[in-house]
Amino acid sequence: MKRIFRVALIIFSLLLAGSVPAWAAGGGWQYPAIKDYGGIKPLPDAVNQPSTDARHKAVFDVTKAAKSPDQPNPGLEHVARAVNVFASAGVPVDKLDFVAVVHGPATPSILNDAQYQEQFGQANPNTALIAALRKAGVTVHVCGQALAEHAFDQSWVDDDVDVALSALSDLVIYGERGYALVPQ
Repeated sequence: MKRIFRVALIIFSLLLAGSVPAWAAGGGWQYPAIKDYGGIKPLPDAVNQPSTDARHKAVFDVTKAAKSPDQPNPGLEHVARAVNVFASAGVPVDKLDFVAVVHGPATPSILNDAQYQEQFGQANPNTALIAALRKAGVTVHVCGQALAEHAFDQSWVDDDVDVALSALSDLVIYGERGYALVPQ
C-alpha cells in the first residue's frame, strides 16, 4: 500500500512540475498510417515481425456495436490498429490486403451521416474512420442480410462501404482466397 502511495505521489509531483514520462501519462501512442484511430506502441525488437516484402491478407469479422452511438465502432478501430501495427513494422500499406466485414449489432456503424442522424440524433462517429480505412486501402463491406434485418435501405450505406451478399458468404469466400480470419 505504501508503494502505491509513493508511485501516486511521484506521478502527482511530475504532473505539477509539467514533465510526465510517457509511461505515467499514457502517452506515446502513434498512428503511422491511420491518424487518430487505432493507436499503437511501436515494438521494433518484438519477435515475429511481419515481412515488409510479403502481401498480408486478413478479413476482419466486425460484429460488436460501440458502447454508445457517439463512439466509433471498436471493430473498425481494431482494423485501424492492425494497419498501424503493420505500418509501424515498416510494411507499406499497399502490401496490406485487409477487408472489414461489418454485420450484426455493428451494422448501424456504416450508415451515412443523414441516416445515422435520423437513427441516433447525431452525425456518424465512424464516417471519418471508414474514410481513413479506405484511404489506407482497407475494403469495408456490410452484410446485405444484416441491412435487411435492421430494415436499412442500401442507399443509406456510407459511400465508402460496399454491400455484400452476406457476411457469411464473405467470410467463406475470403477464407477460400487465403485470408486470415480476425474475429472481433
